Amino acid sequence: MHTSTFAFSSRLQQLLRVAGLLLVMLAMRPATAQAQTWMVSTDAYIRLGVMDKFGILGTYTAKFMVTNQATGKVYILTKEIEKGQNGADVMYPADPTNGDYFKSEAGEAAKATPGRYVWECQVTGKRVVSGRFEFPETANDVTVVEKRK
Repeated sequence: MHTSTFAFSSRLQQLLRVAGLLLVMLAMRPATAQAQTWMVSTDAYIRLGVMDKFGILGTYTAKFMVTNQATGKVYILTKEIEKGQNGADVMYPADPTNGDYFKSEAGEAAKATPGRYVWECQVTGKRVVSGRFEFPETANDVTVVEKRK
């Protein structure tokens, strides 16, 4: 019996040594390197504006119309211009959550889709200003600056 206890105790010591060695190796291992993580976004907007230069009209309604030349879709935003304000600038496309945004007749919110556009602003049914613009293709690059240690 003395022999089996000695063999068991020797085996236990050996197991404890191996476990201790593994624990030391685990504690001394290098930390995993992680790179800084970034998120990126690019939003293109065009500012369109109209102004009654001398303020003759007083209060008026400006109807901005933007047409995507590739699809023919027309997006409209109507803006009430108060007396004394003379004019207003609008952003195309505007965030639909703000309530004042360009939309198609079907209610579809405008997007900054790459391509060519023409626009005009009508007051009392007449075109008073117009122009054209182009949204370019956009791309985002993320660069890993350094790895954390």
